[in-house]
Order: sequence, then C-alpha cells, then structure tokens
Amino acid sequence: MNDTSLNSARRTLATEIEGLQALSATLDDAFTQAVTVLANISGRVIVSGMGKSGHIGAKITATMASTGTPAQFVHPSEASHGDLGMITQNDAILALSWSGETAELSNLINYAKRFSIPLIGLTSGADSLLGRAADICLCLPKSKEACPNGLAPTTSTTMQLALGDALAVALLEQRKFTSADFKNFHPGGNLGAGLVLVHEIMHKDAALPIVPIGTRMDKALITMTEKGFGCLGVQQPDGQRYLRYLCRNLLGQRYRYVRRLITVIGNRRCSLQQ
Repeated sequence: MNDTSLNSARRTLATEIEGLQALSATLDDAFTQAVTVLANISGRVIVSGMGKSGHIGAKITATMASTGTPAQFVHPSEASHGDLGMITQNDAILALSWSGETAELSNLINYAKRFSIPLIGLTSGADSLLGRAADICLCLPKSKEACPNGLAPTTSTTMQLALGDALAVALLEQRKFTSADFKNFHPGGNLGAGLVLVHEIMHKDAALPIVPIGTRMDKALITMTEKGFGCLGVQQPDGQRYLRYLCRNLLGQRYRYVRRLITVIGNRRCSLQQ
C-alpha cells in the first residue's frame, strides 16, 4: 500500500501544529490590549485583508458576529472605492496581512490614522508598513509553511485563523456571552435546533387534540384527525388529561370497527392516519 498521501497529510498537520505551538508561545500583552480595545468600542470590529488573509478575515468576522461582537468585513480594494464610508470613528479595524506590506491596505491604514480609528495589525512583519502603523501589532511567528515550495499560505493562514478565534473567544468570555445569547444570533441549523426551548415549539390550548371523556368515538376521531398529531388527549371530569394513541397497532382487533366508523363519517372528510 502506498502511504505517500498519508505521510504528506501527517507532515502538513505536524508543520501546522508546530506553527500553532510557536504562536501560543509568543503571545504577549499586545493580545490583552487588543481584546481590551475591541471590547470597549461602541461600534463594530472592521476586519480587512487581501487574498487568503481576506478569506480568513471573513471567517473571523463571522465568528465574532455570532458570538456577541458586532463585526463587518470590508474588502481593502472596495474600501478604496467608497467602502471606507462604512467605517466610523466608533469602530476599530483589525487588518490581516502576512507580510504586512499589502499595498491594497494602504488607504485603509491612512483612513484609520486620519480619523483616529484604532488599528490592530495581525501580521508576521512587525517592522512592515502595517506593523509600524498599527496601534497594536499582533505579531505572528514566521513559521514554516506546510507547502513544500514554501509558497502557498498554509501554516500562516492556520495561525491567522487560530488567533482570530482566540480574540473572539476572549471577547465572548469578557462579555459573559451565554448559549442563550448565541441562540439569538444562530437560530438555524443543528446548533440552533439544540438550543430551542420547549415553550417555543409546544402546542397548546385550541391546537391540542383534547376531548371530554364522554365524547363519542366518531367525534373523537374527527378531533384527532383535524389536529393532525396522531393522538388524542382525553380529559377527565376533574380536568386532568392523559393521552390515548389511536393507531392500527394499538387498536388490534377493533381496527375493522374503526375503519367502518370512518366510512360512516366520510362526509366529514376525516382520514385515519395509519
């Protein structure tokens, strides 16, 4: 069996793990300062980046927005053509660039300086254009890329994404963001479904298939089929309720009687769910 692909995968993962370990070891007070700034703005976190850094930035934006930190991604090229107007003095900018020399970020950087908007740079180039201009520089270690040619962003983008997650989690913890808060922003999918409360989906009052205990069978079946639950609640005189399921398996030998009964009341367009 040829293990070339498996060896390549393990080598890639090992290289990226080394990058993450180096990132963890180099975290300093700049991270704390960045969290403090982002937690205390009254506006949004404006995330920007070009190329692969932009893709990572978009994901960081989505993570922050869903965990209680208002955020918006602004493409650096579009920013130079009018989208700078999306950024206010109540915001803070998180700019991503591995080299720190991304030309498309220059207008965004100048805009931040002109209007005194906090600028956080996420880059491996502390002495780069972005690194020098940033109010706070989150400096990434220059770890080896997993790409054998040392070109395709692999380890570098993994570190960017991980540091973005670290910012988002630190912010949600500082805001005491709960699962109930998360549900407000994420009602869809399996995550949202797992946070649904019983009272939000329960049926009650007139929607329930409930009849008094003395109700005739034909009337009871009509109520059951009209409500569409496949069951019937029978109410005792004292107001207590209990369920009786009317289906083929439980009716047993009385099933034929029920079918005849359905035929008799067919004019009411009832149907027994089997």
